[in-house]
Amino acid sequence: MKWDDSKKGFETYLELERNLTPNSRMAYSNDIAKLMTFFGEEFDRLSPEKVKINHLRLFVAYLNERNVSVRTQARTISSIKSFFKYMLLSGNIDSDPTVLLEAPKIGRKLPDVLTIEEIDLLIRSVDMSKIEGQRNRAILETLYSCGLRVSELVGLRLSSLFLDQGFIKIEGKGDKERLVPVSKKAIEEITLYCNGYRKGLPISSKNEDILFLNRRGDPLSRVMIFTIIKALAKKAGLTKKISPHTFRHSFATHLIAGGADLRAVQELLGHESILTTEIYTHLDRGYLKETIAQYHPRS
Repeated sequence: MKWDDSKKGFETYLELERNLTPNSRMAYSNDIAKLMTFFGEEFDRLSPEKVKINHLRLFVAYLNERNVSVRTQARTISSIKSFFKYMLLSGNIDSDPTVLLEAPKIGRKLPDVLTIEEIDLLIRSVDMSKIEGQRNRAILETLYSCGLRVSELVGLRLSSLFLDQGFIKIEGKGDKERLVPVSKKAIEEITLYCNGYRKGLPISSKNEDILFLNRRGDPLSRVMIFTIIKALAKKAGLTKKISPHTFRHSFATHLIAGGADLRAVQELLGHESILTTEIYTHLDRGYLKETIAQYHPRS
């Protein structure tokens, strides 16, 4: 079987069977393309079904020689394992050569978190004299109020807003839907944006249900959200590394610090595994100290 055919089949499997997002599918596909390039250069006519563990270990060594980061190596190996799992499931190979392939150990990196004061400072830094000021303020309040991923924010629809009931419906990873409560402040800012700036935009029929739009009436891109937030951080004089995801981290951390149940936070964030949510218990040392003081018998 040819590599190109296997890769196409794998991409279809990721879309239909795994139900992954386009960005995730692209990451997997790019990793397999690296493997294909390496085998094309080092092993003439080595087809996917003939790959053995020794070939894959040479590829890992190749990544090391090129000073590829440990985190990127781990992700690439994860993609390769998924690819050969697909090959096994589809009957193209009889045994999985990645069974003994080990990924490098990576430490869990704790994300930057903003204080409540820093979030307020960022929101106050929005220039309300500009026509898009109210939109940008609504974006920040929505990110922090609901803990959204940037992809969820730019895809947010008017038909998914249930502001009178205090909820919004989010379509997360793998098209999984969840209901998230929205704060009164975010509702206020969204309402002002919809009744003001948004009403004057030249919106086409295909975009009329998208909440956040640019001056041309088109959906905002992920890059544009990054740009808006970085510009505000610079204006506010904040030196932390800030991105849209920082608001999501801050949302979760502040909930945990306030005593929220971990399972509830998992549901709000749309995490498939609670292990992903548990990282936020490491971010507030004061909260952990209070927990030990309250519950440990030696305290």
